[in-house]
Amino acid sequence: MIEKVKRIFGMAPKQTGNKLIINCEKLERRVALLENGQLEEYNIERETDRNIVGSIFKGRVKNIEHGLKAMFVDIGFEKNAFLHFWDALPAALDSGIEEVDRPGGDKNKKRITAKDIPNIYPVGSEVLVYVTKGPISTKGPRITTNISLAGRYLVLMPYSPQSGISRKIESPKERDRLRKILKKLDVPENMGVIVRTVGEGQRERYFIRDLSLLLEQWTQIEEAMKQKPAPSCVFREPDLIDRTVRDFLTDEIEAVICDDAAAVKRMTELIGHISRRSSNRVTHYSEPAPIFERFGVQKQIDDAFHRQVWLKCGGYIVIDETEALIAIDVNTGRNKGAKDVERTILQTNLEAVDEIARQLRLRNIGGLIIGDFIDMKSRRDQQMVYARMKERLKRDKAKSHVLPISQLGLMEMTRQRAQESLSGSIYENCPYCKGRGAVKSAMTMSVELQRTLHAVMRKYQDTIHDIKVTINPEVLKRLRTEDEELLVEIERKYAGRLTFRSDPAYHQEQFLIADAANGAELKL
Repeated sequence: MIEKVKRIFGMAPKQTGNKLIINCEKLERRVALLENGQLEEYNIERETDRNIVGSIFKGRVKNIEHGLKAMFVDIGFEKNAFLHFWDALPAALDSGIEEVDRPGGDKNKKRITAKDIPNIYPVGSEVLVYVTKGPISTKGPRITTNISLAGRYLVLMPYSPQSGISRKIESPKERDRLRKILKKLDVPENMGVIVRTVGEGQRERYFIRDLSLLLEQWTQIEEAMKQKPAPSCVFREPDLIDRTVRDFLTDEIEAVICDDAAAVKRMTELIGHISRRSSNRVTHYSEPAPIFERFGVQKQIDDAFHRQVWLKCGGYIVIDETEALIAIDVNTGRNKGAKDVERTILQTNLEAVDEIARQLRLRNIGGLIIGDFIDMKSRRDQQMVYARMKERLKRDKAKSHVLPISQLGLMEMTRQRAQESLSGSIYENCPYCKGRGAVKSAMTMSVELQRTLHAVMRKYQDTIHDIKVTINPEVLKRLRTEDEELLVEIERKYAGRLTFRSDPAYHQEQFLIADAANGAELKL
């Protein structure tokens, strides 16, 4: 055991391999996946902001919008959840399940259309829903009645009799083997299962055990459905620690290192249900140095979340995130190359692809993404960059779609956005610049102040002649050094007197014009 700890913690010669580093604190939990020392996946979860994607709720239909072909369902959150008509499978209704058509059901039964949905789901009816997308910005959760429960190797579909295998398992031989296992599984009638990617190469007994656990879980959900009133949660998606065990702990993971003894015990028990041998890979970290510092994770996180991210070749990418679109610009930077300019450009673009794919995962960026690559004359080079991007996106758990580089040198892609990006949950808009990322310059503020002074002194020129202006120190510095003569002209024009006072507490875009006699603000 001592030798194992030394090997994992780097007290012996450096080992290559993949490690999961887990940091548990009072307010948040963090999980980092290191591949040969490089940060490749990063997840964070806070006590006050639990992820609800994958959770199941008993909701109540609040209103139906025929124009949107959707309904809004109260599932207990401030914003009602959005349910599109085509995501509303009638199998999840409390009544009438036998009378409606479902995939794989009786083909003689009447098929439902969008027109039928409002009649099946009248306002006030209860419905069981699964969250596919969490609340983002001002939008409520996105839901479906196509319920699914994820296990270690299988996904249970309680309302769909169809079974299948993950498309990411490409080997025809392996797919045939898994099909034979699926046929042997004792799946209840009108239910289906999907083999997850991690099921590739696994023995039949693991699938049998996984199915048993999922069916037991579904029985508990059905009991909660009967007992709990709407709106209420009948199944909460496991927390970050449990999801890590379920989704990340594969044969490629050499070690799981966690700094919380209780979490280590829980993970060991969870893994023990799947494979007792695998539970030996979980180790408790008890050194005084913070675990993320000890394994070099914190520095990589800090470097990765800058607006400008440097590449090994000397080039860099710039990532700008807006509400609707992510713009990523690729630049050669210090990588100027010696003789072969086209080779330098291709090298920079290929490295940029690797880093972009990594950044999408680390930051959990979703939506429409535009990559502005360095212009390549060769169509062959463009295809190479496009193929590289498609290959790098294969390991991403979020669904994505990428298009070839356009004539303008742009690569368009979309990435599934199930929840707020990491920057959206960690950062908030700067109270000083209001999220613009910039403030008005001192010159701009001087122009605006002079314009306002003209208007104010014109309005009060017969009654008030002594005016005091309170302003930010940086703007006042500009007034005294470059615009003093212009202020003197204003005084002459309106036969008034201007007194200026700086206040460091004033925003650079803020100023106050007041009557010097009594301090009353002068308004237009």
